[in-house]
Amino acid sequence: MIEQPVRDPKRDRVRLAVLVIAGLGLLVLGVSSLVYLARSQAEPASTETPWVSVVPEEVNFPAPELNLNDIDGNPVALSKTAGQVVLVNIWAFWCPPCRDELPELQAYYEAHRQQGFTIIGIESGDEKVDVDYHVKLFKLTYPIWLDPETLAAQAFQNFSLPSSYVIDRTGTVRLTWSGAIDRAMLEKYVTPLLEE
Repeated sequence: MIEQPVRDPKRDRVRLAVLVIAGLGLLVLGVSSLVYLARSQAEPASTETPWVSVVPEEVNFPAPELNLNDIDGNPVALSKTAGQVVLVNIWAFWCPPCRDELPELQAYYEAHRQQGFTIIGIESGDEKVDVDYHVKLFKLTYPIWLDPETLAAQAFQNFSLPSSYVIDRTGTVRLTWSGAIDRAMLEKYVTPLLEE
């Protein structure tokens, strides 16, 4: 017969206490992470931008053909915006820099839409219900197109988010951004195109 080792009750209590403390620590960490993620998705960006807007690259190529559906399910085409200055902004709601720039884009759109300017916000790959929520959350009034198959990223050959492209009135892409844009950069680089 094999003898069982004698268990030390004091050592067992210490092990149990360590396991309980470790478990509680993991639980607190998990709950904290969930609260942080929920807040970051539910709250609009603050008016203070924690990021630096990047300088656009000047380019010169024809705007690609792009046919998608708007947020209401209607077919839309980039070619139908001819004669306007258009900022195509490819974004996703789960991307923090994308969300941070939405108020900047909205403010610029409101200030310049009467000058033949529009923004086409192309939400890349997400469910309509999530897009609807964020459009309402950020009070976006410019056109939003849905792109579940990331066709816009393929057409512009850039899968970075956010990415933006400014198309002049002749249908030529003149500026590209990879990264978030603030209103000052829009005023500096896009406003002169409105005056051409």
